[in-house]
Amino acid sequence: MNPLPLASTAVTFAFTVAVFLRYLNRRGLHLLLWSIGLFLYGLGTLSEVLLSISFNPLVLKLWYLSGAMLTAAWLGQGTIHLLVRRAGIARGLTLALGVVSLAAVLFLAAAPITSAAGSFQPALPVSSQYKEILVRSGIITALTILLNIYGTLAMVGGAIYSAFLFWRKQVLFNRVLGNILIAAGALSPAMAGSLVKAGLVDALYLSELIGAAVMFTGFLLATRQIDPVRRNVTHQTVSPG
Repeated sequence: MNPLPLASTAVTFAFTVAVFLRYLNRRGLHLLLWSIGLFLYGLGTLSEVLLSISFNPLVLKLWYLSGAMLTAAWLGQGTIHLLVRRAGIARGLTLALGVVSLAAVLFLAAAPITSAAGSFQPALPVSSQYKEILVRSGIITALTILLNIYGTLAMVGGAIYSAFLFWRKQVLFNRVLGNILIAAGALSPAMAGSLVKAGLVDALYLSELIGAAVMFTGFLLATRQIDPVRRNVTHQTVSPG
């Protein structure tokens, strides 16, 4: 068993708990949405762990749904809720994302599994084998592209934008650096598909671990307690909440 997916799962679920506890304390909807996105990220890496033990078609579909389709979109939606000040727009986008996500679940649930599943090798990364096993329709492929573009632009763009606002005001440097790390961490798993296409399938696991660790570090840095006098900054401009 490759230890990297297991490490990624542990880091991501720890991150999920930290963000969700902050949501219970602050009640910001963006924190709840980030918790959902991070939980999906953890389900993706956990699926890799399970598939490295034995093949299961439901786990394979869960891996593709959570890792390839929904994670980036829900993380990005959290950032949308944080930065878009018109609540109606943010809620409308969240409702639309929910409908699209439900469609993704239904289409993927109906996707056939080919006979190549019988030759699945647990010792090899699932990312190098799923294309021959999971039949992805044009709709599934289109939804995958749409969800990833939306999520990556929202999360990375939002993190960079909020970091810029803090930098321009010359306050809370820890949040500036934290937001930069969150953006960098979001880019790491987003590049995973390119690594697989380049033949670096083992680098996928490392990319996932680095992405989770860097985002977690950024979150801890940006939410670090500081002098209360210096905290008089509206929360709408900080990516980690």
